[in-house]
Amino acid sequence: VILVRLLHWFEDAMGWQSTLHPDSTRAVLGTLAGAMFTFIVFVCSSLLLVVQLASAQLTPRIIGILFRDRITKLTLSVFVFTFAFSVSALIRIGTTVPPLTAEIAAYSAAACLGLFVFLIDHVGKLLRPSGALGSVAKQAHQVIDSVYPRRLKDSPAPSAESTIVRAGPPRTFPSLRSGVVLAFDVRGLVALGARYDCLIELGPQVGAFVAPGDVLFRVFGGADLPSAALHASIALGAERTMAQDPAFAFRLIVDIASKGLSPAINDPTTAVLAVDQIHHLLRHVGRRRLDDEKVRDGAGRVRLTYRTPDWEDFVTLAVTEIRQFGGSSIQILRRLRAMLEDLINTVPEERAAPLRLELELLKRTAQRFFPEPEDQALAGAPDAQGMGGAD
Repeated sequence: VILVRLLHWFEDAMGWQSTLHPDSTRAVLGTLAGAMFTFIVFVCSSLLLVVQLASAQLTPRIIGILFRDRITKLTLSVFVFTFAFSVSALIRIGTTVPPLTAEIAAYSAAACLGLFVFLIDHVGKLLRPSGALGSVAKQAHQVIDSVYPRRLKDSPAPSAESTIVRAGPPRTFPSLRSGVVLAFDVRGLVALGARYDCLIELGPQVGAFVAPGDVLFRVFGGADLPSAALHASIALGAERTMAQDPAFAFRLIVDIASKGLSPAINDPTTAVLAVDQIHHLLRHVGRRRLDDEKVRDGAGRVRLTYRTPDWEDFVTLAVTEIRQFGGSSIQILRRLRAMLEDLINTVPEERAAPLRLELELLKRTAQRFFPEPEDQALAGAPDAQGMGGAD
């Protein structure tokens, strides 16, 4: 609406007038505006239907990927902008036709057809199993680098225990409402700890659900620290996100694999695609230092502590359910074995013990599901493709 006003003012100042007949232009723009409104309703309805089908095939938590996708939001914004622009341009037509405004309205509607074809192609690729898994994994790599910024080969931080001061019993700050812990302001909490000379301990782990009255923070010292400042530094929501929660990415991918391995769907190849991404993510996590749950101020004093998943948590989350649900699939057992053997050879030796345990459990699973020695031998061979690959 504002753009139409500016363009109309500019056209009046320049004295521009179109040779188009006002009644014809009014009829064309009216038709385009009505068609754009119907078009927007159709696109939104189609997207909702596609999301429902994808959530049933993959996982309900995949819905957030489409709703947060920038291209989808941008194209829908362009569609709504074109509708509003066409209506605003329509009411500006009197005895003469504003040429620039009318042409932009007409050509914007034509451009929306091309954007619609692009949107269908983009959403179709985004919600395929490979596209959804790739999108989750891409975000997960960024979150892993953000939450665990140091590599395992980097020199460790100085011992935190010697600089942690827990003077007297802590003050507890309960949650005022229910929700899932989405993220918290690390720098803000450290600044609060330094300002009030206290140690702040975040009770729940990111991704955990808290109810009203559950302990949200424990504060050692800092008697005058206001509770409002603490509650303003943490975000609660209806469901988990990957903002500061790399484990949720594993949860999403494992859910997709589990859905593919369910008897109702029986799609082990989708599960293999999920293991491909898990393999890459575990290798990434296995090379990071996972001990950044103690944050210091500029003077080196620990001001904030919080809990994060350790290496065993990631391995258990990534492997256990897929092994249990896919125990009767030779394809899954072979792909998991290929992943575990490769990780044992690529991650630091200090991280290999949980992987060897999972490898042993994988062997027992094959023995339990396949009584024939030939099938056991086939299931016990590593295969990066699940079936048909050569190692």
